[in-house]
Amino acid sequence: MDDFGIYAIFGVNCPPQRLLSAEGGRRVSVAVPQKVRQVVLFSAGPWGERICANAELNDADRMPITIGKLTPYNKCLSWEQWEEETWTKSVTLNVSLEEGNPVKADWSEPELILAVNEYTPKDAVPLLATRELNSKRKREPTLKEDGEENLMTKKCEEENVCPNGSGREARTARCPTKGRQKLLSGGGGSSKMKRTVNETGGTQRMMGRTPPQSAARAKRRQSGTPTPTAPLVSPSGRWGQTLCPIDAQTAILIGGQGSRMHFCKDPMWKLCTEDLSWVAAETLAEGPTPEARIGHTAVYDPDSRRIYVFGGSKNNKWFNDVHILDTQSWKWTMVEAQGKVPPLSYHSCSMFRGELFVLGGVFPRPNPEPDGCSDSLYIFDPHLSIWYQPIVTGKVPSPRSGHSACVMQERKIYVFGGWDTPICYNDMCMLDLGLMEFSEVKTTGKAPSPRSWHSSVVLSNTKFLIHGGYNGNNALSDTFIFDTDNNNWTEVMLPQLSLPRAGHSIITMETHVPWQENRDGDDVVKTLLVFGGGDNEGNFYSDLQSVAVEELLAAI
Repeated sequence: MDDFGIYAIFGVNCPPQRLLSAEGGRRVSVAVPQKVRQVVLFSAGPWGERICANAELNDADRMPITIGKLTPYNKCLSWEQWEEETWTKSVTLNVSLEEGNPVKADWSEPELILAVNEYTPKDAVPLLATRELNSKRKREPTLKEDGEENLMTKKCEEENVCPNGSGREARTARCPTKGRQKLLSGGGGSSKMKRTVNETGGTQRMMGRTPPQSAARAKRRQSGTPTPTAPLVSPSGRWGQTLCPIDAQTAILIGGQGSRMHFCKDPMWKLCTEDLSWVAAETLAEGPTPEARIGHTAVYDPDSRRIYVFGGSKNNKWFNDVHILDTQSWKWTMVEAQGKVPPLSYHSCSMFRGELFVLGGVFPRPNPEPDGCSDSLYIFDPHLSIWYQPIVTGKVPSPRSGHSACVMQERKIYVFGGWDTPICYNDMCMLDLGLMEFSEVKTTGKAPSPRSWHSSVVLSNTKFLIHGGYNGNNALSDTFIFDTDNNNWTEVMLPQLSLPRAGHSIITMETHVPWQENRDGDDVVKTLLVFGGGDNEGNFYSDLQSVAVEELLAAI
């Protein structure tokens, strides 16, 4: 027997009421009682071939107030009146169930109209107080663009400072309350950076020149995204950018900030790892490109072959927009999304089953109030162009920004580190994507010290890497690998990853490595690439460091 059903709770005192069942219709409309200030919608029973249940709260003119979606992975939605300005009277809840078999669906069937069975207990419970985002002090409200001060020479309360204490091995560390930190200052130049990089002796490839390539390779590159005829150059030094792989040998660089806190005038590049070359890509794509920013995220959906850019900040301007780059048509579009998500920067964004999972980040507050950190999880559904908040259980991680998040085995998101003034973290938590449950991960081995603005990347089905970051005093150069099988940390030391940096990007790609010999006779290997970020001398990196993933795993 199919026990599947869609249920709703109207108000805190009302018992659940079934709206849709397995044997009934697939569309329902319910008039929400005027006294009700909260609505909870959830499913019960096995979903089977059902795909989703689309839900709308409409006003008296049948205009959507808010939209949500139930799926086999997100089985509960909730709305409160204080969150929606247009929620006044005569609100209607509309739910439609989408079956897995399109032959069974008949959207011409009449909509079922239900009345809510109002329930009034003897001892009425007052409505819950509204909950605000958990926040603490972050920064002074002003930020100069030309920057007489260095990027990280602000007080610990500021937006762009990752506070930390002495770097002890501990769960949290306190921010120094006196003095100013020197990191990513505006005085350094890329020439000094390149000299520093070359002195490490690590295996690297400079990006400012074009190595010889065969005609076959050139033809393959031309068959992909458009390539201009201008000479190949490399991106300027920067931090706070994103580097997003779109296939095994192509990645897209977006955004970032360079010396003297100036936003990069070359905000978009294409990296081709077949010959390790860069192509300026801002003028190649049609449509409105995202405004210059830092602290944003960019994730790629291999099914739709699109890059989704969300959030970030530019001086005192904050973003909650979603931009999509279609890598097939090479066109930008800006999404007019429904639902509410605050402007966020230095958050994490993970792609899971075609949806964006955004966690944490810094959000602005009206002057003179300082900015705050979020502990909320928001999900963006590109198919419906809506934001919604799932109901999660377990121990939700504390508010933070500048953390990292890795999706492992298409089942779990591992969140590490970050900061929320005056605390910097090195704890690990995990979100089970099937249960939508957070839990704290008890780790073994030498854990990374508390940090923010580090980078992470998945190396295999069970291992991911953490590198660099900022501890409130210095940029870090250490590297750690986490094994999800035994929850163990292992520190690895390689000359290619010996430079201190923060706000950088790390990806894994297939690269041609003629300077190495491959046991199988193939010149293509899976390689970890590090780009950008800043050090303690005010230098911004503009070339790549590389190390074979096989070499990393062998160092454990």
